[in-house]
Amino acid sequence: MAFDMMGMMGKVKELQDKMQQAQAQLQHLTATGEAGGGLVKATANGHRTLTKLEIDPSLLTPEDREMLPDLVVAAVNKALEAAAELAKNELQRQTSGLMPNIPGFDLSNFGG
Repeated sequence: MAFDMMGMMGKVKELQDKMQQAQAQLQHLTATGEAGGGLVKATANGHRTLTKLEIDPSLLTPEDREMLPDLVVAAVNKALEAAAELAKNELQRQTSGLMPNIPGFDLSNFGG
């Protein structure tokens, strides 16, 4: 069985092109995380960048000052986690059929 180096290089190039296209599309994917029953909402894109933060005005009181940072952190973390999952799924969808199934090979870091 001969090793087809040119065929392999073509597949690698095709995969690189698909990955670049998929990376470019990640900015358009968005995910929102909520905390405090929806009083704090954070939105992140597929590059795991926070793009929007909404804080209900009812939380902007002296009584809620200590709770607010915790709610912001929770909402942002939920949004980033959801965005990472969306990015991973999109990259897998875009490269379906191009990648050999290699145990332990993980695309989840490509969105960063």
